[in-house]
Amino acid sequence: MAESPTYTYHPRWLRRRVSTYWWLEKRSYFAFVLREGSCLFVAWFVFYLLLLVRRVLQGDAAYQDFLAWSARPWILLLNIVSLLFLLLHAITFFDAAPRALVVHVGSKRVPERLIGLSHYAAWFVASVVIFWLVLVG
Repeated sequence: MAESPTYTYHPRWLRRRVSTYWWLEKRSYFAFVLREGSCLFVAWFVFYLLLLVRRVLQGDAAYQDFLAWSARPWILLLNIVSLLFLLLHAITFFDAAPRALVVHVGSKRVPERLIGLSHYAAWFVASVVIFWLVLVG
């Protein structure tokens, strides 16, 4: 059986050294990292809402315990910071959507501005409906 050849030469990789803080070099890099990090706060809100639903299903006493736990200063602060990151996440998503979503009506392309405005309009309508359900209903 023939032996495989042994290579002794290894070319030097032509890679530029990248700083650990590469994301601070440009505003767009920083915005990208912030948006990606905002996913952690989105996950927190999902977890928080699942906890809320679980406690509601367990009865009034469990729900009251959850409300007392939610009133702690560090939970309030976490939820406020999470809301801000959630807004950042939504806004950057809506800003990117018109470039990623190409819509044609017949042979004409729908302008990016119209797609973006329709996303914001749908967000506004959904928010009004939710506010109405919470405050009135």
